[in-house]
Amino acid sequence: MSPFAFNTPPSIVFEAGASRRLDSVVGRTLGSSVLFVTDGGLRGLGLCEDALGSLRQGGRRVTVFDAVEADPSRATLMNAVEAGRRAGASGIVGFGGGSSLDVAKLTALLLGSAEDLDAAWGVGNARGPRLPLVLVPTTAGTGSEVTPVSIITVEASEKRGVSSPILLPDIAVLDAELTLGLPAPITAATGVDAMVHAIEAYTSRSANNNPLSQMLARRALQLLGANIETAVFDGRNIEARAAMLLGSMLAGQAFANSPVAAVHALAYPIGGLFHVPHGLSNALVLPHVLRFNAPAAFTQYAEIARDAFPDLDAGFGAQRLCSAFIEALAELPARLGMPTRLRDVGIGEADLSRMASDAMKQQRLMANNPRPVAEADALAIYGAAW
Repeated sequence: MSPFAFNTPPSIVFEAGASRRLDSVVGRTLGSSVLFVTDGGLRGLGLCEDALGSLRQGGRRVTVFDAVEADPSRATLMNAVEAGRRAGASGIVGFGGGSSLDVAKLTALLLGSAEDLDAAWGVGNARGPRLPLVLVPTTAGTGSEVTPVSIITVEASEKRGVSSPILLPDIAVLDAELTLGLPAPITAATGVDAMVHAIEAYTSRSANNNPLSQMLARRALQLLGANIETAVFDGRNIEARAAMLLGSMLAGQAFANSPVAAVHALAYPIGGLFHVPHGLSNALVLPHVLRFNAPAAFTQYAEIARDAFPDLDAGFGAQRLCSAFIEALAELPARLGMPTRLRDVGIGEADLSRMASDAMKQQRLMANNPRPVAEADALAIYGAAW
């Protein structure tokens, strides 16, 4: 068996209502001065108030930074760092979707170490230390609460990532009650995003692809596939919401250690250039990337096909099961009410060549794909998705 390393947060709390008693959940982890990183939408909905009230009732000074946007910029990150510096923050809470959690991670790093961000980009370059960090997801999709990765948009549209175990939080708090109010389109997009994480982790060519990640990816697909439609169309179903949140986390653990590949690489220009939400960006290219990969990965796709879609015929051979799996994934977004073509989100055919060029900058991800992707291949995949 090949050697591997598996990193995950030291503490994970999975409990409906846990955010309402956040002060007792985190204990002494954060210290007396907390920077609470979130977005204005969640603040406006009042979703943060129970968590903020708990921290304040525990005697902590809390400073709220609620200016995180989708695909957060470097300027936003540095504004959060400055807010934490002015507050004398002793610990950071990230509360929200993947964007807020990503900003919280790097804020904790930059405040804790005064590290040069430009030296930290890439894999294993961030050294720390960081401030104590607690992450509370409000969507079931990114798995960011258990990943060592933070993605920031730089220079208008290019996305760069920091990947280092130092970014893993001290505590991840999973409270399914926080996801009950998610609109159906966000539930659908983030749910498909989590499925992509599991699929790409399972098939990753990373040298660190390992039995633990593969086991977690399969269990994630079982939970996500069985519950995504209920969560979308019956959003107050707490059991479905909890299953999606757990599935998202398990997929996050899987890809945190067995990294994602071409679906994400091709999704990044869609989000960066056209501000399409990350989960939807993934969904738009997913079946087309899988069809491209099938000659190299049909056995693996067949292995996980019935995890996500147990109604697929178990008697199919590997190639037929692989094809059925890809078609089921191609049909799922339409069933969930999502756009299914690049043209549906305002992308013109003339934009595809620039997107293909930008996608090739993501070699950190492309290297993990089951089949090598050249720029011409990227363009052809975008063409099929258009």
